[in-house]
Amino acid sequence: MKSFIRVQLSIMMFLEFFIWGGWFVTLGTFMGQNLNANAGEIGAAFSTQSWGAIIAPFIIGLIADRYFNAERILGVLHLIGAVLMYQMANATDFAAFYPYVLGYMIAYMPTLALVNSVSFRQLKDPAKEFSYIRVFGTIGWIVAGVVISYVFFWDSTEALADGALKNTFLMTAIASAVLGIFSFTLPKTPPVVAKGEKVGIRDILGLDALSLLKDRNFLVFFASSILICIPLAFYYQNLSPFLTEIGMEGSTAKAAIGQVSEVLFMLLLPLFFKRFGVKYTLLIGMAAWAVRYLLFAYGNADELVVMLFIGIALHGVCYDFFFVSGQIYTDSKAGEKFKSSAQGLITLATYGVGMLVGFFIAGKVTDSNLISEGVHDWNGIWTFPVLFAVVVMVLFAIFFKNEKVEEKHL
Repeated sequence: MKSFIRVQLSIMMFLEFFIWGGWFVTLGTFMGQNLNANAGEIGAAFSTQSWGAIIAPFIIGLIADRYFNAERILGVLHLIGAVLMYQMANATDFAAFYPYVLGYMIAYMPTLALVNSVSFRQLKDPAKEFSYIRVFGTIGWIVAGVVISYVFFWDSTEALADGALKNTFLMTAIASAVLGIFSFTLPKTPPVVAKGEKVGIRDILGLDALSLLKDRNFLVFFASSILICIPLAFYYQNLSPFLTEIGMEGSTAKAAIGQVSEVLFMLLLPLFFKRFGVKYTLLIGMAAWAVRYLLFAYGNADELVVMLFIGIALHGVCYDFFFVSGQIYTDSKAGEKFKSSAQGLITLATYGVGMLVGFFIAGKVTDSNLISEGVHDWNGIWTFPVLFAVVVMVLFAIFFKNEKVEEKHL
């Protein structure tokens, strides 16, 4: 029975991230090619992820934690998502597309917490077992990219001209419907908060964890986390349009190299923590953002294509060494009472506020570097996040004092 549940959880995690990777990577290219959207409109569409992250705690805190089983809410949200995804596929302009993508992200972002909740509640030793379940999510994202680029070739030059990226939404709608139905077969995961127990807005948003900001070191980390999400937004919003515009074939699958490196560098993370401490581990992550964008600014799809591949492969360092490290550091700083609320607060600040600002700025910078229809000055676009990441890194290096994270948090 235990092995059967592990198989169920692995399938759930695979589909969860297959869905996300199946449309989000190519969203910018789809909007430019199929909807004739400008960079500002593309930025607005990507920022729905942030609005979803901001609204998600209300759905989890007010509904999932109090009234209904997590697996049932997961199923309902993905079934709603399937309908919205189908509508997105059939939209013909930005005005029609935006309400659906906003609604979809409000439905999808809470499911990221729900799949974790279902997994943690079913595993006897989550600290040891969860990584073996979560890795199937990364595999799902990679498979989505391979399917798009090398099975159906929807992101090839010829297919893009025919509007083939519309099919990614149809594929995702089907996968979302499958996961929605499959979710009702998952092990029962009842609410964690008794119906009579009061849960306030401070609990839902993690505002009780604001007391951690009295610690100067954590305050510097918190502010840096928000600021580093501004250059992060450039990657999510511009990578696919950039690779497509410069003529890289199979760009969606090649972008999945980043997810492969994410798995590899996750294994190295504990070693860096023990050897260098939290400050230098976080600094390596910040530096990787600057180096990545520098490689994008000067690489191309011809003789310097290796620079682009290195830049994509740096995703593991960028994400694991800063964001995963940040989650570990936050856990180490929070007491038992604030562990959940502290993670909620840092997620709200980064994926919510930080990336919301980042997508807006990325849209403005990309629009200002438009040379002619469909042609951008990518050197100018990528230079901005290079400089921004360097400034954040220098400020962090000056004001953050190194700390050791206890063994139990690694």
